[in-house]
Amino acid sequence: MDRVALRGLKARGHHGVFAQEREAGQAFVVDLVLGLDTRPAAATDDLAKTVHYGVVAEEVVAIVEGEPVDLIETLAERIAAQCLKHQGVEEVEVVVHKPDAPITVPFDDVTITITRSRV
Repeated sequence: MDRVALRGLKARGHHGVFAQEREAGQAFVVDLVLGLDTRPAAATDDLAKTVHYGVVAEEVVAIVEGEPVDLIETLAERIAAQCLKHQGVEEVEVVVHKPDAPITVPFDDVTITITRSRV
């Protein structure tokens, strides 16, 4: 299976269990790896035979900016489900970064990584 990767998609969302997170919002960063067979697109040089990563990026940002959820696990699941709606995408790995998570000790990042497939 081939891979199309999108790294560092940035959006502001209002996700989290604390009122401050819901009210003020914070930055989220999403990385995606889409698994699909790119041979038909390569053989014909036809965008319609692969995934349009620009559209995927816009959809992911809309999800992050959309309806708030408590957990980044839920956010990652929603993103994965949307990616799998694209014809030809058989598998997706989603990493959601929450670099401004409300943690009281020094840290660089908090992430959740999930992998989902059509099967």
